[in-house]
Amino acid sequence: MGWLQRLSDGLTKTRDAVRGSLDRLLGRAADPAVLEEFEAALMASDLGATVVERVMERLKKQLQGTDASQPGRVQTVLRDTLLEALTPVQGLSLEPLLAKGPKPFVILAVGVNGVGKTTTIAKIAQRLSQAGKVPLLVACDTFRAAAIEQLQVWADRIGVDVIRHRHGSDPAAVAFDGIAAAKARQVDVVLIDTAGRLHTKSNLMDELRKITRVIAQEYPGAPHEVLLVLDATVGQNALSQARQFHQTVGVTGLVLTKLDGTARGGIVIAIAEELKLPVRLIGVGESVEDLQDFHSDAFVDALIGTTPSPSA
Repeated sequence: MGWLQRLSDGLTKTRDAVRGSLDRLLGRAADPAVLEEFEAALMASDLGATVVERVMERLKKQLQGTDASQPGRVQTVLRDTLLEALTPVQGLSLEPLLAKGPKPFVILAVGVNGVGKTTTIAKIAQRLSQAGKVPLLVACDTFRAAAIEQLQVWADRIGVDVIRHRHGSDPAAVAFDGIAAAKARQVDVVLIDTAGRLHTKSNLMDELRKITRVIAQEYPGAPHEVLLVLDATVGQNALSQARQFHQTVGVTGLVLTKLDGTARGGIVIAIAEELKLPVRLIGVGESVEDLQDFHSDAFVDALIGTTPSPSA
């Protein structure tokens, strides 16, 4: 319950914006001005035009010839539509994915600078270590010396190994050494950190393609998971980043961070609707416990302030 409360608290800004308009809609006739206000609140939450359009179409149909005096009707339409959009992304969390996959299981983490990528990788490593797995960290962000040191600090803290080269080294060479070390050391999971210069920069994308090629040459079938880390506070920019990285390296899973400080939590749903990529984890704080598996029903209820139906 502690984490669910933090999730709820983290999505307060989004929920307040939606609920304010929703409350004004409840108990009134289907006034076009009120409906327009509600639609604007949904759009401001970054749910995405397609999802918002679907919500409004269904809502207008439900309210046709009636009023909105039954709060459950409006809330149910909104909740069910958002859950429907999230159905394709309610995929496996990391642990079952790892159980089904090969050993070592290689996770390539990508994303722009500042999204919390390195910290997320370290938290995953700590979580795996606590579950009795042997993770290996690989510092392929050789563009920033601070990133290498940050990963080393985390590795020392949680008692796992890290493969690193000096600042400015070829990231693909570090990845190669990381895969070779994982094979030799009977590692369970390899977590590869990468540089995150602006996603619009072609040299970064070329670098990621090279890393992916080298990994596949050394270990056919790898990487087994390309995990894109996104900062939820940037709203539609996160969707743009997701498109670009998916096109370049074939993203297979998402992590949404910083959901504790955003009024734009709906971007999770917009990304799900467009790219149909599974959301593996969401982060609502700084501690390891604040990085949790994604559950669509809990997320939607926290996002819009509803409660689960008895069958949920």
